[in-house]
Amino acid sequence: MPELVRQELWELIPTVIYFVVGLVLFGLSVWVMEKVTPFSLRKEIEEDQNVALGIVIGSALIALSIVLAAVIK
Repeated sequence: MPELVRQELWELIPTVIYFVVGLVLFGLSVWVMEKVTPFSLRKEIEEDQNVALGIVIGSALIALSIVLAAVIK
């Protein structure tokens, strides 16, 4: 195996690890958000068609993603 390919593969490992850590932290944050709210987020957004809650949760997830990306770098 050429040395350049081997080096690229070794540099890929931290990227995959950071990706998995980011997904786990994001999933954990969504789970905590679900547990903290006194109502079911899924029911409010899907069944009751609560658009305002969907916008708030979506913006919170985007903000959380930005923070996680900055922390993992």
